[in-house]
Amino acid sequence: MTEYTAAVVGTGPDPAAPTTEGFAMGYRHAEAIVANDQCELVACADVVPENAAAFAREFDLPESAAFEDYETMLAEAEPDLVTVAVPPSIHEDIVVGCAESGIPLGVHCEKPIADTIGAARRMVDACQDADVQLTFNRQRRFGKPFTEAKRLLDDGAIGDLQRVEICWGDFMDTGAHTIDLAGKFADEATPEWVIANLDYREEDKRFGVHQENQMWAQWRYDSGVYGVMSTGAGDDFLDSAMALRGETGSVHVDVDGGPMLELRQGEEREAIDVDGENMHATGDEGEDRYGSYFHDRAIDDVVAGLDGDHPSELRGELGLQTAEVIFGGYESVRKRCRVELPADVEDNAFLDLVESGKLSPAGSDE
Repeated sequence: MTEYTAAVVGTGPDPAAPTTEGFAMGYRHAEAIVANDQCELVACADVVPENAAAFAREFDLPESAAFEDYETMLAEAEPDLVTVAVPPSIHEDIVVGCAESGIPLGVHCEKPIADTIGAARRMVDACQDADVQLTFNRQRRFGKPFTEAKRLLDDGAIGDLQRVEICWGDFMDTGAHTIDLAGKFADEATPEWVIANLDYREEDKRFGVHQENQMWAQWRYDSGVYGVMSTGAGDDFLDSAMALRGETGSVHVDVDGGPMLELRQGEEREAIDVDGENMHATGDEGEDRYGSYFHDRAIDDVVAGLDGDHPSELRGELGLQTAEVIFGGYESVRKRCRVELPADVEDNAFLDLVESGKLSPAGSDE
């Protein structure tokens, strides 16, 4: 059994501190690393030294294992696996820097993948060129509501999949999970085009990046399967968060007032056992950690990829397909037409519309 050393870049504030904001994903990565018997956590880095020091104490690392910059951490600790939990706008610099350093075998990066589609593509290209495994933390792929939904599809419970409908979350942040799941359900088919529109009247920033209030989008995979998403106002046209429509029935995830996963065939409805798990990983194990065992399973998959057991489900190429839908959707808003994928664009059309004043949410300083 191969053993790997691992390090975390972007610890964030101590999650026990009252000023903590967000989900402290660096801590979630570290917990999953520690839970994997092939991994040893050896170092961390954060531009705020106090944050790195608190993280090191939490995970019983020596003071010398806490660094202020990731370059020094790479040179001194030489980790096999680096996980990146910094804001999306910084992902490219760190991921590309890790790949070009020639040190780690793999880089595991948080979602959303980046703040522009150009950055997302450059990250994937740099890691491919350096033969470094790049993965993105779409950990919900390993939740039983979703793995069981895929099993039902693979077993032919509803015939051939025709459409994935999403009424959960948003387009950029949660969409990094839901659109990714749509790709999983569609057997990782390549998205061909997307058409979308959005509303942004109340300022909302996630990890420093503007996030639309309402989105309507449709896209098509080269297999013929469609995806459709409605977020914000009007997202209640489903009685579930996600619906998978097939020739002979449908599969519903997070049924409102009903089971977490349900198979519908005509008038018949069957609740599918998911061992008490839900979309956010709450269940019988790891209840003291946010989404702990989804993250544990994600790191297990990352390590299996490093071992060569199978290509990771979280591999960068699949993350990029999700990003093409998201940023292509924003480009559709800017161009006011359907956009063929991959879109001939490098920026983030939504941020361009905000920064240019064409979208001016209340409370915006721009």
